[in-house]
Amino acid sequence: MTQLLGLVLLSFVITSVFMVPFIDLLFHLKRRFEKIEGRQKKSETPIHDQLMKTDIGTPSGGGILLILILVILSLGIFLFSPQADKVSLSILLFTVISFGSLGLTDDIKFILTRRKGKFMGLGRKRIMIIQASLAVLISAMLYFLAGLNNFYISGLGNLILNFWYIPISAFVIVAFANAYNISDGLDGLSAGLLLICLIAFLALASSSLDLTLASFIGIWIGLLFAYLYFNVWPARIFLGDAGAFAFGATLAVVGLLTGKILALAIIGGMFVLIVVSSAVQIFSKKIFKKKILPVSPIHMYFKYIGWEEPKIVSRFWLAGGVFAILGLWIALLSR
Repeated sequence: MTQLLGLVLLSFVITSVFMVPFIDLLFHLKRRFEKIEGRQKKSETPIHDQLMKTDIGTPSGGGILLILILVILSLGIFLFSPQADKVSLSILLFTVISFGSLGLTDDIKFILTRRKGKFMGLGRKRIMIIQASLAVLISAMLYFLAGLNNFYISGLGNLILNFWYIPISAFVIVAFANAYNISDGLDGLSAGLLLICLIAFLALASSSLDLTLASFIGIWIGLLFAYLYFNVWPARIFLGDAGAFAFGATLAVVGLLTGKILALAIIGGMFVLIVVSSAVQIFSKKIFKKKILPVSPIHMYFKYIGWEEPKIVSRFWLAGGVFAILGLWIALLSR
């Protein structure tokens, strides 16, 4: 426990020291390279863009720094801790780096230019194909290297999936990667919800004496505390697609490593709600040619009807806390 708390504090201090210079660097790059294109492509989400107009001047790309710190400190565990589960840690690091690299193209474009919406670097379809490919590869690593082929679901018991574990896990990873990215729209929302989820998973990993997973989560929690200080309303920095893709996918892998997919779905219940609200909106527009809500995802709807941003975020955090306690309770009951 002493070592775990030390890792939390170490990552917090390192992130705190580097965050302000990094924000200044992003502002410098944005002022130097920013350009306004003569013709803008018509936005597919005009209401969403109108609600987000106050955030145009805030730099994005904070995830780049956070990923670097998370990877470097985790490599320290990999290299200098003989008791570390190097297979699990390798899978976690591969997830962070691979999904972070995917979002990096969009972050670089946003740092250097103005844009509207998301996915302007590679395009939606190409990003989904790459995400699915990476998720299948990570799921195969979990199956072949970590030896995972089952999910424990309370009430149903231990489900042995064998090879079906790979496509199901891949779906979970892609879903959480995009859920986190979609949730990263209001100041402090996604980082706060992630912090709540990680505290629950830290309790779960500690209770099962998985010290490697607990140490990784502890490092992650420390840097999120430092980042959230600068990300709460009014935000001085946003995570960006590199951090959003990496953190969403890695949260899914953390849950998969515990073997409790139901606990993952409940602990991350607010992310599930956010991505479902967006998926239902897209489905409705494609099939029925009409919107279910004036704007999606669900947190943007509350902003649309007049709720103040800090009010939305704080109430989503509270709901996320309830989901985390419920999921942790169910997970511990099924031990």
